[in-house]
Amino acid sequence: MTPSCEQLGEKKQTTLPFGACGRQAATYQVRSGPLRLEFRETRAAQDFFSTCRSPEACCELTLQPLRRFPLDAAIIFSDILVVPQALGMDVTMVPGKGPSFPEPLREERDLERLRDPATVASELGYVFQAITLTRQRLAGRVPLIGFAGAPWTLMTYMVEGGGSSTMAQAKRWLYQRPQASHRLLHILTDALVPYLVGQVSAGAQALQLFESHAGHLGPQLFNKFALPYIRDVAKRVKVGLQEAGLAPVPMIIFAKDGHFALEELAQAGYEVVGLDWTVAPEKARDRVGKTVTLQGNLDPCALYASKEEIGQMVEQMLNDFGPQHYIANLGHGLYPDMDPEHVGAFVDAVHKHSRLLLQN
Repeated sequence: MTPSCEQLGEKKQTTLPFGACGRQAATYQVRSGPLRLEFRETRAAQDFFSTCRSPEACCELTLQPLRRFPLDAAIIFSDILVVPQALGMDVTMVPGKGPSFPEPLREERDLERLRDPATVASELGYVFQAITLTRQRLAGRVPLIGFAGAPWTLMTYMVEGGGSSTMAQAKRWLYQRPQASHRLLHILTDALVPYLVGQVSAGAQALQLFESHAGHLGPQLFNKFALPYIRDVAKRVKVGLQEAGLAPVPMIIFAKDGHFALEELAQAGYEVVGLDWTVAPEKARDRVGKTVTLQGNLDPCALYASKEEIGQMVEQMLNDFGPQHYIANLGHGLYPDMDPEHVGAFVDAVHKHSRLLLQN
């Protein structure tokens, strides 16, 4: 998710390193990478996770969008599933299918296969190396954002064995093995905290937590199995940074399809709440208050429209959110067949209409 930020001036007060800005997620998620020919060429000689383990390759893939678009922040190229890998699970990226776990977690006893979460940060040193290298090569041009998947989302992949339209196996665990589910979620939280603190130590200037599968949980399950761990990650990361003598950094929570929990997410300890395209901006603002920064939320498929229509939709989106405590962004990741010229049209429109909005 390489963001594009348009400074919205002194009217907006925020602690984000990229200020009050419009953001474009050019490498927002794994699926957006194949948008770029350079990405495919870089990866041609190696599989996906081999790329993730190469600091040089991750640095290059992080910097590529900045060469094509006038972006104002970058997010390190990596994947949320490096955490299950570091816990000892085998994960492969199957072309045309996505991530695959040959031996997913099926029974509570399978949790014994997982490594001590205290070892995860040391296993992921290649991510820290990529962040440090990228910060050096950015040379202060734009800030760098680190990220991870939230515990529930990671659990779904580890139990399902890959992607799923229903998350039925993972949800079966919640209903039939609630204690084992909490045990797994605690393990993941214990792994995520030092991993995220390590990213900041390596040079990340903001952190984003992706609860990509929030929408598979209703309010009750979300409040029981997802929200407590989202809160715990934020709280413990902030404490961890302080204990390590590191300055605090802004934290962003994005819970896709988690519109039923906006109020709770706004009070979960994060400076920014990301929105997908199914949430009306005015209603979201009414629900979270005026002091929480919102991020989002143009439908990614809007980039299939003409450049003129993209400009019109961006203008409407910015007007709906207003200039205060807002970061313009897509409501999810890009798709491989999207025209880079239309991505550029989105970025340009955010910059243009942000300036016009402030002038008025």
